Amino acid sequence: MVLVTSVRDYINRMLQDISGMKVLILDSETVSNVSIVYSQSELLQKEVFLVEMIDSISVSKESMSHLKAVYFIRPTSENIQKLRYQLANPRFGEYHLFFSNLLKDTQIHILADSDEQEVVQQVQEYYADFVAGDPYHFTLNMASNHLYMIPAVVDPAGLQRFSDRVVDGIAAVFLALKRRPVIRYQRTSDTAKRIAQESAKLMYQQESALFDFRRTESSPLLLVIDRRDDPVTPLLNQWTYQAMVHELIGLQDNKVDLKAIGSLPKDQQEVVLSSEQDAFFKSNMYENFGDIGMNIKRMVDDFQQVAKSNQNIQTVEDMARFVDNYPEYKKMQGNVSKHVTLVTEMSKLVEARKLMMVSQTEQDLACNGGQGAAYEAVTDLLSNESVSDIDRLRLVMLYALRYEKENPVQLMQLFNKLASRSPKYKPGLVQFLLKQAGVEKRTGDLFGNRDLLNIARNMARGLKGVENVYTQHQPLLFQTMESITRGRLRDVDYPFVGDHYQQGRPQEVVIFMVGGTTYEESRSVALQNATNSGIRFILGGTAVLNSKRFLKDLEEAQRISRSGSHMV
Repeated sequence: MVLVTSVRDYINRMLQDISGMKVLILDSETVSNVSIVYSQSELLQKEVFLVEMIDSISVSKESMSHLKAVYFIRPTSENIQKLRYQLANPRFGEYHLFFSNLLKDTQIHILADSDEQEVVQQVQEYYADFVAGDPYHFTLNMASNHLYMIPAVVDPAGLQRFSDRVVDGIAAVFLALKRRPVIRYQRTSDTAKRIAQESAKLMYQQESALFDFRRTESSPLLLVIDRRDDPVTPLLNQWTYQAMVHELIGLQDNKVDLKAIGSLPKDQQEVVLSSEQDAFFKSNMYENFGDIGMNIKRMVDDFQQVAKSNQNIQTVEDMARFVDNYPEYKKMQGNVSKHVTLVTEMSKLVEARKLMMVSQTEQDLACNGGQGAAYEAVTDLLSNESVSDIDRLRLVMLYALRYEKENPVQLMQLFNKLASRSPKYKPGLVQFLLKQAGVEKRTGDLFGNRDLLNIARNMARGLKGVENVYTQHQPLLFQTMESITRGRLRDVDYPFVGDHYQQGRPQEVVIFMVGGTTYEESRSVALQNATNSGIRFILGGTAVLNSKRFLKDLEEAQRISRSGSHMV
């Protein structure tokens, strides 16, 4: 079962078992969980005539006793307090309460005490406490994503809230999959270790009975890793469709906000990119930019053929056929417009920012050796007026990560040149990245130059040539999945929690990345699953990153670390 399906099943069960007109009440997190797998028209088919937020329901006093209220919210203390007030002053005829995670006994007692007018019909736990964007990729959409980089002593309460939210999300995923995993974590990450240990405590001690599912042939694996082990992937420009849209425009809960682009009709100012709802996107989301252009041209040609046949209406039968097919025709027209708009906008940005030139140097820094040539290339691009500030910063960061030990003088020269060329550059940000994710901090062989097997693999790839110079890079996650598939994930680098060990190869693996995932990595997971290795991988993380979000998290962590170091 994939996660999109399990969330849809929960919502189906929630809505179809309650007959009559309904209002669906969500919170700021469950609104993403629902909207990403369920469309507005599907909600209407389930007789949901109103979707409201729990905050706005608190403010309104209008009675709606003809409606049944279906709540789907996280079991936070804030939500329980709001619900307590709303049950004391009920506006709806019936209340059906669904929580996206485990309710505490004390919370159930609070709700029971508040329901003096006996309007609550049911209280259920439906474990959909995550955003399932793609079949094998989920996120927790955490606003406080930068906290994973902060030492525990600086903000212990903040880090505890962060860890609690992650543990909740991981627990919901395994409850939805009806599995209890063996748990491993990245040894060099205190945050990953903490989350792995707290997840194990919840699943094997506190809620042991709830997680006691029917045994499978081999236990699934939960591997908790840290974004800082691969800081390169979120810094690179992307050249496959889904990843490129997120990098250049932004993709939030499968929606693309195009309001900044002038002269677009209102119905195209926000568009949906979902592999579940859009067949063209599903077959092209992992394709290279050049291929997408050709595929869109083919789609436009097909649409023009359909449009031509619709213009040729001569008989009553033709007219009836046109009316029958009109919704499909409008949908096709909207789809063509959407993809043409996105690719046109991205082409403009690629040209304006000279991204093909920038990306070639990025890929060389990520994949190939040669420090002298890399220094020259980065220096030239820093002097190029067409290169934007964010692209200059990313180039220097990639160079620093690759060659931090090779030539300190040249590295300092790049820092100084960056500071003089980009006035917005925050001093010390590259050094802070090295402190967080430099070679001393990393577990994996990020540049494939430590392990003999990786050096041989890189040489073979170099001799064979790469099909596309802009997509040479493979995330470190690819190596991690390969190690799991071959049974070579080293215990010393990725210890087990407690005395629950893996018997044989796992058939299901959830890799959770503290600090966030990228669409390049979710593509790697989809391609790996398509190889039929006998192992199904699911990727999850605290957020879905592009370079802008990664840099913003880095800046915020740097700011807090500076102020915190004065306090500690």
